[in-house]
Amino acid sequence: MNAIDALEMVQAAIWTVVVASGPAVIAAMVVGIVIALFQALTQIQEMTLTFIPKILVILLVSIISAPFVGSVIYSFSETVYSRIETGF
Repeated sequence: MNAIDALEMVQAAIWTVVVASGPAVIAAMVVGIVIALFQALTQIQEMTLTFIPKILVILLVSIISAPFVGSVIYSFSETVYSRIETGF
């Protein structure tokens, strides 16, 4: 294994983390913006108002996107194991 192989593996690992966490992060950002807009329009400044909807939406998005996230992680692990098997 040389430096180029190691760099490719690190790049693939980082990209896998970004793609796998993307749906939950995007959903949390959208819900956060909607709630912030709602709080600004109604002047309700309740701190707990942001947590419960975000938790519920992240849970729902995680359940819905679980097959996609699983396939991304599975393909990365297949790539890693095939490189280990062939000796890079």
